Amino acid sequence: MIIEKLVPGGQGLARITDENSPHNGKVAFLWNALPGEMVSEYEITKKKSHYIEGIATKIEASSPHRLEPKDTCYLSTSPWQILDFEYELEQKRLLIIESLSQAHISLPEQVEVEPTVTDGVEWNYRNKMEYALYWDNNSQKIKLAFHGRGTHLKIPIESSSIERKEIFEEAKNIIDALNEKHDEARKYQSLLLRANQKGEVSGGLFVNHEPHPIFKNLTDTIINREYSYSPNGFFQINLPVYELALREIAKEITTEKVLDLYSGVGTIGLSVARDKDLTLVESNKDAYRELENNCKNSDAHPVLAKSEEVTEYIEHDQTVILDPPRSGCEKRLIDKLLETTPEKIVYLSCNPATQARDVSMLSEKYSITRVVPFNFFPKTPHIENLIILSHKTA
Repeated sequence: MIIEKLVPGGQGLARITDENSPHNGKVAFLWNALPGEMVSEYEITKKKSHYIEGIATKIEASSPHRLEPKDTCYLSTSPWQILDFEYELEQKRLLIIESLSQAHISLPEQVEVEPTVTDGVEWNYRNKMEYALYWDNNSQKIKLAFHGRGTHLKIPIESSSIERKEIFEEAKNIIDALNEKHDEARKYQSLLLRANQKGEVSGGLFVNHEPHPIFKNLTDTIINREYSYSPNGFFQINLPVYELALREIAKEITTEKVLDLYSGVGTIGLSVARDKDLTLVESNKDAYRELENNCKNSDAHPVLAKSEEVTEYIEHDQTVILDPPRSGCEKRLIDKLLETTPEKIVYLSCNPATQARDVSMLSEKYSITRVVPFNFFPKTPHIENLIILSHKTA
């Protein structure tokens, strides 16, 4: 079968046309497969009535954009290691176009999806990594591992190329220390480590059936402002590209009042609107404590609440910043935005599908003025997308 295209989940899409196959006529979603490639053999990982999911195991005709992956366990962490970088950037732009199309969104004539923004760094960009621990019966030692894609099986690893080198080195040191005292892998849930831009590493082991430990906070500087955050809390994974996104957002802040919803520890609002009348809303208590700390020495107003429950903060003469979880915004928030019609909405999303759904509803009263994808996660199908919405009468 021939791979037609890449889908938002990251797999290659094909249609099974083998009359001898029990799956003839079904759609196939396959990892390790690129557009234009001919797949002759594949391993099925999931069966449904109208489609299957799996992994291509034999390619008869390879794409000119295919690369040899760096890591043996690449399907677990970064399944797009097989794409050349320029092709990856274009595929991500095309996936944004498809997400908008599926939500029946037509861009204004003067607006197009811009090229995917990157800092050019393909490897060792992640500042956070969580590893499984694997017990090797042959060596009688613990090894670092990842879970196989679509399974609970642990696959031991000797190398990993997407996290910062300091993280992997510290992970190996921790495993060496466990092996020196003849510890057992089954005692531990996982190993989580995070590094800041200086290369300082914090984090540690999660022990089964015990509360997660409190790790030493890290600090990072983003657009000339220092932020404190917990290694196991929410903080952006790829800070150099995140800063590129923040600089684009800063260009769009044209009102004196700014409301930053789903603000986390405050890195968007405090980076792009620190000199404005800024309100930041966050519901997670741990993140809010960091937000309060980060708001010190500023006139910003932190609020502990769910963004959907403080819609009274939404005003007409505002710019509203949205950076919701993957599930997107709740409809009651969308309804309040349509009722109050703030002058501009800046919507950054880690899930283009739910973003497109929300933007489709907002398009009743808003026009899209910019669409900018960002490659926060090279070698993976994950995309961060920025959409700027202006009130139609603004």
